[in-house]
Amino acid sequence: MTIDNLDAVLGNETEAYSHPWTKGIFLDCLQSGYHCNVLYIQQKVVGHSVLMSVADEAHLLNITIAPCFQRQGLGHYLLNILIARAKHLNATMMFLEVRESNYAAITLYQRAGFNEVGIRKDYYPLAKGRENAVLMALPLTVDD
Repeated sequence: MTIDNLDAVLGNETEAYSHPWTKGIFLDCLQSGYHCNVLYIQQKVVGHSVLMSVADEAHLLNITIAPCFQRQGLGHYLLNILIARAKHLNATMMFLEVRESNYAAITLYQRAGFNEVGIRKDYYPLAKGRENAVLMALPLTVDD
């Protein structure tokens, strides 16, 4: 991800979420040295992700596939790239939060080996009120 493709990233983010990340958030991630990736299909940005690593932990902060490209295995593909990246960074554990109501994403993460390890109360904004996040974790080993 670069400043040059940030408009396409923001377009997908806005299409995919009711409360999308802002340009400022993505710029902060880029400036902080997070692992910000873009997935292209035929020169079109169809997905993006942000992975933060600290010490021996990786935290998946954002993974998005443009709605018109969802349910084609691209989320699974991008998630596997991120897991491999976390291992390359010598992370022994990978974490993420997901909306409690996002059953498709929860299923994707469970299939990749993530397990629920907690709930973050009122983590995500809603049009009215807040929604809990499911905290999930994946133990990583080099030989996986």
